[in-house]
Amino acid sequence: MRRAWILLAALLLAPFGAMAQDWPNRPVRILVIASAGGPTDIVARVLADGLSQRLPQRFVVENRVGAGGNIAASATAQATDQHTLLLTNTSHAVNRVLYRQLDYDPVRDLVPVTIVAESPMVLLVPPSSPHRSVADLVQAARREPGRLTYATAGAGGALQLVSLLFINAAGIQMQEVPYRGSAPAALDLAAGRLDMLYDAGLTGFQLARGGQARALAVSAAARNATMLDVPTIGEAGFPAATFSVWQVLMAPASVPAPILERLNRKAAAVLGDAAVRARLVELGADRILGNSLEEARHYVADEITRWESVLRAAGVQPQ
Repeated sequence: MRRAWILLAALLLAPFGAMAQDWPNRPVRILVIASAGGPTDIVARVLADGLSQRLPQRFVVENRVGAGGNIAASATAQATDQHTLLLTNTSHAVNRVLYRQLDYDPVRDLVPVTIVAESPMVLLVPPSSPHRSVADLVQAARREPGRLTYATAGAGGALQLVSLLFINAAGIQMQEVPYRGSAPAALDLAAGRLDMLYDAGLTGFQLARGGQARALAVSAAARNATMLDVPTIGEAGFPAATFSVWQVLMAPASVPAPILERLNRKAAAVLGDAAVRARLVELGADRILGNSLEEARHYVADEITRWESVLRAAGVQPQ
């Protein structure tokens, strides 16, 4: 009887195995939530090039910017061609809190294929700032609640998330100043018109080395090889503010498991390539993953739980 069940299972699964071997049979689109030229876009293109070399069809990047990543995510979730993927980042974890109405469910309708990489943020103050440590900054914020300013660049973006995480961990109040991006915020920081900016590691370290800012801490769990003298936020006394920006490759939930497994193996091979890893490090990544389907699902689920809690605690209202 047991042999009969095994045979039946093999017969039922055979078509799906053949489907996975035949996939992809036409070019695959990777919809990216960010504009061309930014770190998330470049990560997507590095991954697309590697997959194109390892599978029989081209992987083509399409930038679908807007609505906190929901335009690209919705198009991917609703795709039925099995040849549409999504490259998104940490912002994916907060969309259920930030938006009252979504035409897709970020958990039910999309499946994480693999986490690509993690990158740190850098806590910066102006070069003229009297604060020479995180402790100095926190003490000043506690003395005058709501006076010190910090930059954000869009609801649910990395600048807002890491700043809220730090503010909550430190138990302080600061005034949010919205910008269209980190570049104009960095100009105001250098001029002393802004008290604090969390910037991406790649550009943040450049600002510190160039004298346009002072780096007080990195948000990641370990010091960054680029500037080993800058402590982690945990070493500075606030481990609950540890944060990394992550990128994830996702697929519609309708894609059969054998195809997901094949895609996961090929993506892991790309991310294991020495040249690819070197390129991602150049882009500011300090941890390159390429983990399994199960690990990726747990990772994203944990991040959604974490960030939804942070935003609700901060009183962020949905749009």
